[in-house]
Amino acid sequence: MTDENILSNNYKNLIVTKLPNSKGLSVGQIQINRPDALNALNIELMGELLAALQKFDRDNEVGCIIITGSEKAFAAGADIKEFVSQGVIDMYVRDQFATWDKIRKIKKPIIAATSGYALGGGCELTMLCDMIVAAECTKFGQPEIKLGIIPGAGGTQRLTRAIGKAKAMEMILTGRLYTAKEMFDAGLVSRVVDDNVYLEEAQAMAKEIASMPLIALQVAKESIMKSFDTTIEGGLEYERKAFYMLFASEDMKEGMNAFIDKRKPQWKGK
Repeated sequence: MTDENILSNNYKNLIVTKLPNSKGLSVGQIQINRPDALNALNIELMGELLAALQKFDRDNEVGCIIITGSEKAFAAGADIKEFVSQGVIDMYVRDQFATWDKIRKIKKPIIAATSGYALGGGCELTMLCDMIVAAECTKFGQPEIKLGIIPGAGGTQRLTRAIGKAKAMEMILTGRLYTAKEMFDAGLVSRVVDDNVYLEEAQAMAKEIASMPLIALQVAKESIMKSFDTTIEGGLEYERKAFYMLFASEDMKEGMNAFIDKRKPQWKGK
């Protein structure tokens, strides 16, 4: 990436860039940058990550977002030094997972581009994203059991929904690490690619997504996420209303007229 793509910011633990996209809207890219700690997720980092995501979510020039780390680690887990001296009331008062709840509400699609370790909170962060493009060398795991605790940022819930009860039980109760291929076969990972192209593959996917009409992208993501919160009947009702709602958009009319006219649509994000 070129220096001019790096956004001016005061982030201590992130490198935030906006990638141009000849196909459509730009791609926002957030690189976790705590190399001395294998990108362990502390409270400060998660606050910065939320701020960067919300900024991209408000940016009408951005259509898709990537979260990535380094070749050695997407994120090797939570920063245990922040936990070791804490008690029940300390953890309750600081309510660190409120940040994660806000990240879940980001409207634009988010792709995790992973390499190396994606463990504990790092694995949970990939599941907070909408798609995962993983280098073959990625190791996924929820090893919290080895510390006398359990996943606390959604691991027992999102992992079970993604890969099923039996596999989630094995992964969480043994604390062992799994390859990208194993997680692809289990249904957690979208794509497994060569180690040296994982970020380029994620960027290509993000640019393809960002070439689609923004309102429809956001409504589609919202509708898919609703399937985790309700029954099939409630989800179908939500989807139907969202489908009808898009008929009020200018992009719907443009997309259908472009199809009929056999031309490339010009999206307006309205």
